Amino acid sequence: MLLTIRGWLFDLAAQKEAVGTLVESLKWGEPAWRPKSGAGITIRADWKEKTPDQVMVFFDCKTDLIDRTRSLLSNELTCEGNRAIILPLTKPLSEDALKTALGWALSYHHDRKVSAG
Repeated sequence: MLLTIRGWLFDLAAQKEAVGTLVESLKWGEPAWRPKSGAGITIRADWKEKTPDQVMVFFDCKTDLIDRTRSLLSNELTCEGNRAIILPLTKPLSEDALKTALGWALSYHHDRKVSAG
């Protein structure tokens, strides 16, 4: 699942001209991706031993991305608090919904500048 998410991130970044190249790193011991262009936020994803039946995708809690995901994609994605999307390992990934949320994160700063004028 983590490799699938990683692949989707690189595909989405390549499709969005404003996003461009992703920088891949470890943040808090978790795989992390951030647009080199600064167009979006850092996205982290991880599996934890204490919650072995799920993978979590983390967004910056200071953004509205989880609220937006919760309000627009709640039929397909489950969110936790203001920072995580929960992906149960027992269910197939909701590809369209997750790609939508990941795309929002990859272009978060760019989109805010464009909408501000």
